[in-house]
Formats: sequence, C-alpha cells, structure tokens
Amino acid sequence: MLTLDDAPPRVTAARRRPRAVVIGSGFGGLAAAVRLGARGYRVSVLERLDQPGGRARVHRQDGFTFDAGPTIVTAPFLFEELWALCGRRLADDVTLVPMHPFYRIRFDDGATFAMCGEAAAMRTEVERLSPGEAPAYDRFMALSDELCRVGFEQLGAVPFGRLADMLRIAPDLLRIGGHRSVYGLVSSVFRDERLRTAFSFHPLLIGGSPFRASALYCLIAALERRWGVHSALGGTGALVRGLVSLIEGQGGEVRCGAEVERILVRDGTARGVALADGTEIAADVVVSNADSAVTALRLLPPEARGRRERRLAKAQSSMGLFVWYFGTRRRYPDLAHHTILLGPRYRGLLDDIFGAKVLAEDMSLYLHRPTATDPSVAPPGHDAFYVLAPVPNLAGGQDWAALAEPYRRRIAARLEATVLPGLSDALVTSRVTTPRDFADDFLAFRGSGFGLEPILTQSAYFRPHNRSGAVRHLYLVGAGTHPGAGLPGVLSSSKILDRVVPDAAVFA
Repeated sequence: MLTLDDAPPRVTAARRRPRAVVIGSGFGGLAAAVRLGARGYRVSVLERLDQPGGRARVHRQDGFTFDAGPTIVTAPFLFEELWALCGRRLADDVTLVPMHPFYRIRFDDGATFAMCGEAAAMRTEVERLSPGEAPAYDRFMALSDELCRVGFEQLGAVPFGRLADMLRIAPDLLRIGGHRSVYGLVSSVFRDERLRTAFSFHPLLIGGSPFRASALYCLIAALERRWGVHSALGGTGALVRGLVSLIEGQGGEVRCGAEVERILVRDGTARGVALADGTEIAADVVVSNADSAVTALRLLPPEARGRRERRLAKAQSSMGLFVWYFGTRRRYPDLAHHTILLGPRYRGLLDDIFGAKVLAEDMSLYLHRPTATDPSVAPPGHDAFYVLAPVPNLAGGQDWAALAEPYRRRIAARLEATVLPGLSDALVTSRVTTPRDFADDFLAFRGSGFGLEPILTQSAYFRPHNRSGAVRHLYLVGAGTHPGAGLPGVLSSSKILDRVVPDAAVFA
C-alpha cells in the first residue's frame, strides 16, 4: 500500500508540497536543498556516507578534528544568502575568521611570498621579490577584476543551456584574454618567474593546470581580494552542520546511509530515485550533486542518456589528490594557517600530473594548519594539519594500496626538511586519502578531486548543463557542472536552480 511519502506525485499533489530529491550532500547539494525548500519544495537529501558534507565531511581522530575537503571560504555572501532565505543570519550559527595573509608561498629555494588583499601590501611584496614589478601587479589585478566582473559576477549564476549563451559572451572573453591559458596571461604581465608562479597557481585550487586552464580563472585573484579568504571556526564542518539545520528548519530532511542506485525515468522525465536497498522514492524533481560523469553513466538508465551524457566517458578529468591528515604533540607557532610549498619544478610537475599522468619524484604541497586560527580542533598544546599533494587521477594506473605509505613518508620528509622540524618525533595521529578513496567513498569518476578539468572546452556551455537536456526535471549541481569547482562555484551552481527549476506551484 502506498504511503503519502511514497505515492507518485500525481496522486498526492493536491495534498502535499511538491517533492524534490537531492542526490548527495556536498555543498552544492545542501545549498540546492535550501534554495528549493525556500521555493516551496519538500526536500529529501540522500547521502550514501554516514555523515553529510560529501567531500566536506569531517574526520575525528585521537582528539583532533580534520576537515576532509574544502578549507578556504571565499565569497561568503553566497552562504549568507542561504541563511537569509531562511530568515536567519550566518553569523548567528557560524563564525568566519578572515585570513591575513591569505596564504604564504614558499619557493623551493626558501624564498617566501605572502598573498593578501591589501593592494599597498601586495605592491610592496611584489617589489621585494622583483624590484620594478609593482606596476605589473596593478595591471594584472585590473585584468583579474574584469575577468571577475564578467566570469563570476555576471555569468557565475547564469545557466549556459544554449550555444547562443556562449556566443554572446565570446567577444568579452576574447577581449580580456579568456582564450589564453592562465599562465599565458600571467606571464604576459610579470617578468619574474616566481611572480608568474605566485599569480598563476590558482587553477590548482579547483583541479586545473595553470598551463591548460582558461585565463578566465585568473578571476580568482580578484574574487579573493574583493571578498577575502576566510576560515570557519570549528572547521568547514560547521558550515555543513549549519546548512543541515536550515534544511531541517524548512521541513526537509538529510538522510545518511541512503545510497542512490539509479534515477527513475519514465517517458523522458525524472520521477524519483531507487536506493541500493530497493526502496523507491518518488519525486517531482531530482537534483544530482553526484559526480556529473557518474550521474550520466551510472545513475541514468542507458536509454535516457543523450549525446552529451555519453560524451562524458571521454572527457578530461581533473587531477587526483593525495591528502595526509596528521597531528603533532607540539605546536609550530611560526607557520601560517595556509602555506603553499613549491617544489623545484612547476610546468614539468604539472605536465607529469595532467599529461603523462605519472607520479613524480618531486612534489608541491598545500599545507593547512587550522590550529593557527582555531586551537579547539586539536588537544591543548597540539597542532592539527592537512597536507595535500596534486597527483595523477586514476587514469594514471597507480596502485595506491602499495604507494600510499611510501608517498606519505616522502611528504613527511619534505615537510620535516622545510617547515616542520622534528615532525617524525612529534607525530601523534595520522590518516591518508588517495585518489582510490575518492573513487570508492565519493564515487568520483577516475578518482578525480574536482570532477571535470577546468579547460575552455569544458567550461560554460561545454560543461554539463545545470538542467539536463536528456531528462526533464533532472538538474545538476556541484563541481562537475557549470560554473565549476570550489566553494563559490558549487554554491553558484545551486543558485542557477532558481532560474531553471519550475516553481513549486507548477506541480500543485
């Protein structure tokens, strides 16, 4: 016998709010749920893991709290919008602390460069590293501001469902150099190779190579300067918990341990989902926050896949990630919250990762020390760390079961020789995540860390659309759809739903 919750939408529409099912509880999925709930939908978020957050889940171990995924919060107004939709204030639930500097870059020769949002301080820092190049910083930021205005402020929350949408912005992109690579644009402005590196590495934060990603992604520098770089007290997990609270306050639910096996499609329309345990949940609309390739190639039945969906099997995936979470019995007070440790090679290492897909002997690292800002995430007198190394995705064929521990030891040796003296003796807790874990835990296609690689031919119209062209009432959010990875990107993808998902009244 059908219950009110399980009955097909057409049977019960007059007696209930229309139902939306969201597959996955990453930031894109949680934000989509809040926006749909604010528009009158009754939302169920289905998460296959034992906690919400997706890549933003939390590891708790030996008294330490580790953010598993995102650590940098930019464009916090996108979170504030979600709280405002529920009549609440972000600041009442989550404390965001601005970072100064945003991050400190350490070059292989030991030289450092501090990135911040103050123009005068940045000119001084540029001049210190390369005398005479301060004016180049102003020229670069003028370009970045224009790219941010066009690429983020004007188009970041706009759907690109038609080729005409892409053609409309093509003149602006060409005018400001969007057809070039990030490194190509940066190197046309700066002479010093270290400055070229410092101002071009940003695509790595969203899974791309500076030598392959469109110069459009130079907008990140302006985005950071305008809205700042922040850290959430209690970790990024505090934002996940806050979003879950918003959803539940709207009458929605976040159900963990609920693995979606397939999307139910009848007559070319998404009608709900089937879980791995055999349960079927009817819905008026389905939103997938799963990997876009997995949505197309695994969750959709073969007969429902269009040409764009089938093409994802041959698309370029972003890099893989090796992440080591560890804690020390001592503190390192001179170390910043965010540090980027560059190896001896820049282009060569990235060619190995994105092109040849080989695991190189050298490495560049992003080191996160949240206890620099929030000592509560570690026991008293201890430090918590998260170090990330870009590595090939699973298309490289690496056997991470055999490689994980030797590679972790190589990272530890690199850190101990540079910024964490005495690390081997101070280590008290440790765990790692490899590209294989990304594939197994998050169902990431090819174990990639950020979905599709952010290259020009996989951006905007050429990226999977937020509204499926093959299945009615199926929508996509998250890193694998437009506009792309990173917190501003995935939150903007949920904002696009306001334009493409029908009003709840349509189903009444």
